[in-house]
Amino acid sequence: MLSKGPAIFVATLITIRNYTILLLSLASFKIAASQEIPVMRNPSRARNLMQGAPNGLGKLGNLTSMGATKDSMKRRDKLEDSITISYRLLNQPLTYLLDSTIEDFTKRFPLKSTTLHLGNLGGATRPLLFSTHLQPGFDAGFHGYDTYRLQPSEIPFFQTTRPYTELEYSLGSRVEQIIGLQHTQNINARWNFFFRYRMINSPGIFQHQRSNHSNFVFSTRYQSKNLRYQSWALWLTNKLQSEENGGIIDTTDILNDPIFVDRFNIPVWLGGADNFSSNFFNTRIKTGNQYQNRVLLWRNQYDIGRKDSLVTDSTVVPLFFPRVRIEHQLRFDKEQYAFIDKLPRVSYYNRFYQIPLRVGDTIDLRDQWQLLTNDFSIYQFPDEKNLKQYFKIGASLQLIWGTTSLRPNSFFNSSGIVSYRNITRNKKWDLALDGVLYFAGFNAGDYQATARMQRFFGSKRNTIELNASNTNRRPSFAFDKRSSFYLSKRILEFNKENRTQIGVVLDLPAIGTRLIGNYSLLSNYTYFTGFYQPQQESSLFTLLQLSMLKTFCIAKHWRWHAEAYWQLRVGSAQVNTIPFYLRNRLAYEGNLGFKNLKLATGVELRYRPPYKADAYSPLLGQFFYQDSLTVQNSLPDIAYYINFKIRSLTAFVRAENLNTARDLQGFGFTRNNLVATGYALNGLHIRVGINWQFVN
Repeated sequence: MLSKGPAIFVATLITIRNYTILLLSLASFKIAASQEIPVMRNPSRARNLMQGAPNGLGKLGNLTSMGATKDSMKRRDKLEDSITISYRLLNQPLTYLLDSTIEDFTKRFPLKSTTLHLGNLGGATRPLLFSTHLQPGFDAGFHGYDTYRLQPSEIPFFQTTRPYTELEYSLGSRVEQIIGLQHTQNINARWNFFFRYRMINSPGIFQHQRSNHSNFVFSTRYQSKNLRYQSWALWLTNKLQSEENGGIIDTTDILNDPIFVDRFNIPVWLGGADNFSSNFFNTRIKTGNQYQNRVLLWRNQYDIGRKDSLVTDSTVVPLFFPRVRIEHQLRFDKEQYAFIDKLPRVSYYNRFYQIPLRVGDTIDLRDQWQLLTNDFSIYQFPDEKNLKQYFKIGASLQLIWGTTSLRPNSFFNSSGIVSYRNITRNKKWDLALDGVLYFAGFNAGDYQATARMQRFFGSKRNTIELNASNTNRRPSFAFDKRSSFYLSKRILEFNKENRTQIGVVLDLPAIGTRLIGNYSLLSNYTYFTGFYQPQQESSLFTLLQLSMLKTFCIAKHWRWHAEAYWQLRVGSAQVNTIPFYLRNRLAYEGNLGFKNLKLATGVELRYRPPYKADAYSPLLGQFFYQDSLTVQNSLPDIAYYINFKIRSLTAFVRAENLNTARDLQGFGFTRNNLVATGYALNGLHIRVGINWQFVN
């Protein structure tokens, strides 16, 4: 007889199978959106649609450069099986299409291929490739869960000829679930709104790994009838909750002990004894991190320029050519970062954090912040026929107040920005120069200067890009003695961090190749050593990173997608870097003779060589430097996948961690690969998911 846990899992898989069969049957009929509906992904590689102004709707207003007039929404035949949809991003002058590719699962998954979690979806993550927070200005310093957070710069502002809805659902082992809903439609030809909700819930295979994250965003944009005034607004909420177990107490013998085949019975450091629960409505976190942030943003733009019109046989299309744009933006952020342990294990905190707890004590650390930012900018367009060439100058005043360790804090920042952008009219060159300098306040002296030049060449839109940046910034507030999370008894004053980076990107879609090289020079790098000790690297060190992404055509429908990443650190800095990382996918990509089918199925292998990986401090929610444990895996991570698309339905099935199979007093998937000290990936993990798009 199956135990309760496996029985629930088997029953759930059977249910999903039945629903999947039903969905595939429904999808075989012709629905309203019989045209292929793309999915919003990867804006950086989407192609440009129209001649648009920075953060504007284009000089023709709406989608005129794609053939739509100002009353196209009203005259449209509602029975047509087609949709014209595009979107813009804040601070980007380009217009992007939706992405309907199915070859790479990570485009639809919160966790990217170069990111590792601590054994459970929703847990803290770290990149395999070394990276640092590069933005100047105030930063609270908690980035372990950024992978699951939506950022204002990622929020789309749509323009669509028909209402568009996308539903997302996936189910994994141990009742891991992702539920998503997004919808956009135009209220009229000049006004659109969009909202998205996503929930990530996973109990995990070890005790006290439960994660429960939710994201909600609403965005809207409006353009006046005379094309002079534009308004952009968004409301964003991220609620991230994750239990912390402190890791497995002993990874040397327990993982190879047949008594602990059910990994949920393995002893962990934090949380005490627990019972497994698959109820995703239970969001109670007894021991762990609770992060919340809300963003309310409102941007208004008014253009001064020349009014014109285009007269055709049947209609008059209004035109407007701005020469000066006045912009005002108001943004309010509210953030909370908390660690709570209601039943702390006294010996753990005494040993690793030197916190003198007594039986019955509780731990509640939290930093709370509110930021009000007021921006004013002016744009100037040298060429009225090319609104992607502009100069921008602006100033900003930011008020910051919050509470840490029950003490109120208040600061301010004043800064100035300057930008130049030019995407030439022949679309062969793209030049971007940006600079920001903090004049006074908490972050006085912070600055960032960036330059990027891109050249398009060839009929396949090959590109070469050169970029450079220099950032000087005050370390995050988590390293400040006033933070609730500053636990060190040593009061340290840190210098400003500085990073200079030079990079080149060569993208050759004609031969399926992408080459990336980055050279970084870092000084005063700030990090944690031990579970809570802050440290600043006084010596200068450099980092060279090279990447190659190549698709080989083996046969008519067989592809080999190879990815190789290499890193070299030069200097004596206490920084852990993986020497190289490989990801390979061998797949069949075709339609098997079915007109409406897109199929990508194959095997994926990811290999990480032995290296000293950063350890994790659950109380701080931070990864820290260690040099005592070498993480090594006998086999690469192996997964088998099936991704397919039938009309407007996209689905995937994945069997991950096939490399964990072994005979340990009976066959099972129990060879868990370590990713950090005390943290291991699970065994066989099966994921099934669907994305369904609707056009109303």
